[in-house]
Amino acid sequence: MRWVRPLSAGTRGTARTLGAKAHGLVLLHRLGLRVPPAFVVTTQACRAFLRDGRLPEGLDGELAAAVGGLEAATGRRFGGPRLPLAVSVRSGAGVSMPGMMDTVLNLGLTDGAAAGLAAETGDPRFALGSRLRFLSTLASALTDADGAGTAPGGAPAQGDTDDGEADPAGAIAELQERIGRRLGRPVPDEAAAQLELAVGAVFSSWESPRARTYRDLHGIPHDLGTAVVVQAMVFGNRDGRSGSGVAFSRDPDTGGNAPFGEVLCGRQGDDVVSGRAATRPLRELADREPAVWAGLLDALGRIEEHYRDACYVEFTFQSGELWLLQVRPGRFVGAAAVRVATELADEGAIGRREALLRVSPHHLRHVRTPRLDPAGEADVLARGLGACPGIAVGGVATTSEAAVRMAADGPVVLVRPETSPHDMRGLAAAAGVVTARGGPASHAAVVARAMGKPAVVGVAGLSVGADWMEVGGRTLGEGSVVTVDGTGGEVALGRPRIIVTAADEHLHRLLAWADDVSGDRSGGDEADRLEAARAVLGRGRRRG
Repeated sequence: MRWVRPLSAGTRGTARTLGAKAHGLVLLHRLGLRVPPAFVVTTQACRAFLRDGRLPEGLDGELAAAVGGLEAATGRRFGGPRLPLAVSVRSGAGVSMPGMMDTVLNLGLTDGAAAGLAAETGDPRFALGSRLRFLSTLASALTDADGAGTAPGGAPAQGDTDDGEADPAGAIAELQERIGRRLGRPVPDEAAAQLELAVGAVFSSWESPRARTYRDLHGIPHDLGTAVVVQAMVFGNRDGRSGSGVAFSRDPDTGGNAPFGEVLCGRQGDDVVSGRAATRPLRELADREPAVWAGLLDALGRIEEHYRDACYVEFTFQSGELWLLQVRPGRFVGAAAVRVATELADEGAIGRREALLRVSPHHLRHVRTPRLDPAGEADVLARGLGACPGIAVGGVATTSEAAVRMAADGPVVLVRPETSPHDMRGLAAAAGVVTARGGPASHAAVVARAMGKPAVVGVAGLSVGADWMEVGGRTLGEGSVVTVDGTGGEVALGRPRIIVTAADEHLHRLLAWADDVSGDRSGGDEADRLEAARAVLGRGRRRG
C-alpha cells in the first residue's frame, strides 16, 4: 500500500483518502493556480498509526522520496545549509475540523539550515524567529497529542511565541531543553527525523479531547483518521511585502457578492486565524499589494465558477508573490445561505431547483435575525465585530471550565481574550461567544459560525480575568447576565429589548420557487414550504 502521494493536477483520490485539505490543493492545481509544492500522507496511514501505535512500515522511505520531489521542485535542500527547504506539516481530515488538530511550521530548520537561511536572506533575526516558530509549534503538537494546552514545562502553546521575541536564541535553547525532556532524548537535528516526529504528533492529535468533542458535536465518525499535508513553506513574515490572510468570495454573514476577509502583513497564517493579532480588512490589499489583490480576485472567481458556490481560501504572499494554501466551499448558513443560493440562480450558475436543494429548513430558522432594538435604550457595554448573526443571553463565563459548569444551570456566554481549539468544550456549552481579539476569520468566529452561535469578536479594551471581565471602566463578575448581538457586534448588560428583522426579498423569492415546485400555494410555515419542495425534488432525483 502507498502511504504518500504527491499533490498535483493529476493526483487521484477521494477526500476520504487524501483529506479535504489535500483534495482542495489538487483542485487548485487543476485550475492553474499557484500552490507551493506538497505531498500528502493519507488517512490510511493515520488509521494504521492509531491501530499499531507507530508509523506504518515503509512510510520512512516514502517520506524520503516525497521530500526529494519537493527538493527538485523548489531547488532547495531539506535541512541543508545552503538554500534550505522548510515545510509545514498540517492535518487534513476528510471532513473539515477547523483548528482541532495540530500544525508544525518551518520544519526542517535544523541548526545548519537556520544558519543557511540567515545567510541567504541577510536577516539573522528572521532565521532565528523562523526556527523558534518551528520549535514552538513542534512543542505544542507533541503536548497536544496528550490533550494539554501548553507545551512541556509551560512553554507557549502553538503559535503563542512571537517571532519578535526579545531573545530568540535563549528561547530556542529553552524550548529545545523542554522538548528534549518530553521526548526523553535531544530534539532531532536531522530534518528527516523531525518530519517523522511531526507526522506522528499530528496523527495523534486526531484523538485529542478537543478533536473528539468536535466530532461528537458534528456527527463525524471517530474512525476516519486525518491525512497530513507536507508543503514547502512560503513565509508571510519574510519582509515588508509579505503577509497572510483568509478570503471568502462572498460575505459569510450576509451573502453579499463582494470579497470578504482579513489580512495580516509581516506575519504567518496562524497569526491570522488564532485571533491574537489585529488583522486588517482584506480590501486593504488592493492599495498595498495590487498584484496580489488582482491574483486573489482571479483565484476566487475561478474557484467559485468551479464550485458553483461561494468559497473560502487561505493564502500567503511572500515578497509580493501570491500563493494559495487551502480552499473549500463557503458553507454559509441562515440568511447568507439563502441570498447566495438565489443570487447564484439569478447569475445562471445553478438552477432554481438546485438553489432549493442547497437551502435546508434548518437555515430558515436563522433567516429572521434577532437584533438589539435600536430604540430600546440597551445598556451597551462594548462594541466589536459581529461574527455570527443572532442573539445570545447568558451569564458571563471567562473560562471553558466555568462555561461547562455553569451551563448546567442555564445559558452562558463565554468571554475570552481569544479562543483556541482548547476551548472546544466551553464553546460547545456556551450560548454565545465574546472575544477581545480576532476578526471574522479568527478561531472564535469560524467555530461559532459553524455551530450557529452568536459571536462578537475584536472587542477593544476588553480585559478578561479568572472570574471577571472589564470593559469601558466597568467590571462584571462571573454569572453577570449579558446579551450578545452577533449581527450588530454589540454586548449589552442584562436582557434588553430584542426585535426580529423581517424576511428579505431573497427569502420571499426562494419560497415562491418552492411553491412552484410543490404546487402548494396555501402558504403556511416557511420551513414546511421549503421542505415540501425539497421532498418533491428528492423524489425526482431518485426516479432519475
